[in-house]
Amino acid sequence: MLRSLEGSDASVQGTNDDAQISKMSCAKTGYFKDEFIHYFVRRSSRRSPLINRGYYSRHAALRQLLERFLGAAAASGEQPQVLVLGAGFDTTWFQLCRDKGRAPYRCLEVDFREVTRRKAAIIAKESALKSLLVQLPSLSAEVADFNPAPEASESTCNVGPSGGSSDSSIAFTTGAAMASGPATAVATHATAVESSAGVDAAAAANDVVVDVTGGTVCSPQYCLQAVDLRNLDALESAVREAGWDVRLPTYILSECVLVYMEPSDSAAVMRWAAQTFPNAVMAIYEQIRPDDAFGRQMVSNLEMRGCPLKGLPATPTLAAHCARLTDGGWNWAEARDMDHLYRTFLNAKDKARVERLELFDELEEWHMIQEHYCIALGRNDEAGWLSKVGFD
Repeated sequence: MLRSLEGSDASVQGTNDDAQISKMSCAKTGYFKDEFIHYFVRRSSRRSPLINRGYYSRHAALRQLLERFLGAAAASGEQPQVLVLGAGFDTTWFQLCRDKGRAPYRCLEVDFREVTRRKAAIIAKESALKSLLVQLPSLSAEVADFNPAPEASESTCNVGPSGGSSDSSIAFTTGAAMASGPATAVATHATAVESSAGVDAAAAANDVVVDVTGGTVCSPQYCLQAVDLRNLDALESAVREAGWDVRLPTYILSECVLVYMEPSDSAAVMRWAAQTFPNAVMAIYEQIRPDDAFGRQMVSNLEMRGCPLKGLPATPTLAAHCARLTDGGWNWAEARDMDHLYRTFLNAKDKARVERLELFDELEEWHMIQEHYCIALGRNDEAGWLSKVGFD
């Protein structure tokens, strides 16, 4: 069971909506492509060039790391897995699935139930999103012979293996059917979403379930689960129900999530991940340097919004981020601030393109902001697949 909302939980959830507005502004201005973001934004607003460039920097650096991971996984001949902690309304899986014409990896997103219910409702409503869930799972050409269908004992969200008989297939259910198990869900199949009949028929043939009330989406390649990260049993259960093989190459992403948790809770998540996945990369995007004038103002502004950075005192520096990872059981760690990554890591040609999009004269503040955010990486590489996933 999820905990009821405590203290700042609702305010932290609100940061998801703010982030989507900023991403929408970036997409509309041409910083990056996201043809799905508009489904998740109730109202659009043009952000300042400073905010747009900051979100571009974050997006570009994390996407580049993800692409490096996917390339390493393809070279290994193994099915990649991506776990997104506190995913909010992230659309990365849908973007890459559309761009590549196939599901590029098995994805599990987790967040508070209040957030996942909203996301599941949007996915259930929009055919452009639903249709991607029913594409046959596939990897890149380098690993075309891989068969990602789980064994019967590891059925996706307990609704049967991919390609199984129609008796175990459940299409888009919008009530609480999954709460009582597959039999009840089958009984309510007649009340499933009636629009986009062709998509729903394909869903029934490919074991796709959208349960709006429960805030879950289950499919062979993409799953959305309601999980409070303070409940590690729930997190482990979500991984198991997604039918994952924990030994496969796995990418774990946390964007401004762990920093809102108590240090003991975030450290527990990190230890769980390190112990669970022997071949994995964990990427953490968070604030740093709370002790200078800018950092104190940053912390104060978020506290006024009801979003205290509970974890920041424990990880105020790049070295502290690395120590948290290695102390948590990760074999290797490194961290860089965003000012450094913007200068040395991002694609120079693409960076030149975006720097021509808008007049930008806030260079001093830009560098100051970038110095107060970082990406920390942890890596376990038992099989030797992931050594090239890093900043260098």
